[in-house]
Amino acid sequence: MPVVASELKKRLDSGDFIVTAELSPPVSTDPTDFVNRALPLKGLATAVNVTDGAGAKAHMSTVAAAYFLKQAGVEPILQMACRDRNRIALESDLLGALALGLHNFLVLTGDDPKAGDQPDAKPVFDFNSTNLLQMAQRVRAEKKLPPGTEIKGEIDFTIGATDVPVDPPADWNPKSLMAKLDAGADFIQTQFCMDLEVAKRYGRRLVELGIAPKLGFLIGLCPIPSAKSAIWMKEKLFGTNIPDAIVARLEQAADARAEGRKICVELMRAMTDVPGIAGVHIMAPVNPSAIPGVIEESGVTKMKRARV
Repeated sequence: MPVVASELKKRLDSGDFIVTAELSPPVSTDPTDFVNRALPLKGLATAVNVTDGAGAKAHMSTVAAAYFLKQAGVEPILQMACRDRNRIALESDLLGALALGLHNFLVLTGDDPKAGDQPDAKPVFDFNSTNLLQMAQRVRAEKKLPPGTEIKGEIDFTIGATDVPVDPPADWNPKSLMAKLDAGADFIQTQFCMDLEVAKRYGRRLVELGIAPKLGFLIGLCPIPSAKSAIWMKEKLFGTNIPDAIVARLEQAADARAEGRKICVELMRAMTDVPGIAGVHIMAPVNPSAIPGVIEESGVTKMKRARV
C-alpha cells in the first residue's frame, strides 16, 4: 500500500479522536517566535492550522509559515482563502506547497477586506470555497489543472473545508455541506460551538443524512478567557454558539481564565461521546498559549471517537 504522507489523514481513517489547533503567522520576516509558539503543540495536536490573512490583515505568507512548522516537526494545515488570489494563483500555491512537502489544506472564502486594516484592498473571489475544493480534487484525482494541463511529480494531500454548526430543524437540508462532500472534502472544521447539546443534535443529523463519517467533523472550541470575550464572540463572530450558562460561569468565576480552560476541557472530553464528531479544533486567538494545556489536560488524544 502507498505511504500516506498526512498524519491527519491517517488519524481521520483510524477512528481515533482528533485534535487540531490554530495559529496565525507573524507580521515579521523572522519565523522564530511563530515556531516557538507552535512547538508546545508537537505531539499533542494532530495538526496545526496556519491561518491565511486572518481578519483580512497581512501576515507572513501562509505557505512559508506552514513550511517552517513542518521543518520544526509540527504537521501544518495550510489555509487557502479565495479572497486574495485568482484561480491561477491558487493553483500555483497548491503546487508550490506540495513541492515543499505540505500535505494538508483547508479551503475557505476569507474575511471581507472591509473588515481588515486595509479596507480599500480589492477582493478577488474568483473561486468560492467549493470551486477551490473541486479544483484541488481534480489535481488529486487526475493530476491535471483545470485546462487539462498534466502535473508532474507526486500528488498526495488531504483537504478540508469549514461549516457553522446549527441546531438542525426537522427539514434541515445542508446543501453547502453536501456540495463540499461531493467536491472532494475529507474533513470539516467548524466555527466555535460551545453548546454540547447543539453539537449532539448536529452530529446525529449528520449521521442520519449520511454525511458523517464520510466527512470528519472537527468542532470548534475555545478556552475563553473571560465573560467579556465570550460576549464579544457571541455578538461579533458569525455562527458562534456560546450558551448563556457558559457566560454566567465565566462571570461568576473567581478566576475566569482558569474557568474558561476548565469549560474547554469538559467539552473536549464530552465530544468524544458524540456520534458523527471526529474531533475538535481548538482556537484561541487572544490566548494561544492556553491551547497546549487544555489539550494535555483533556487526555482526548488517547481516546477513540464515538462509533457511528
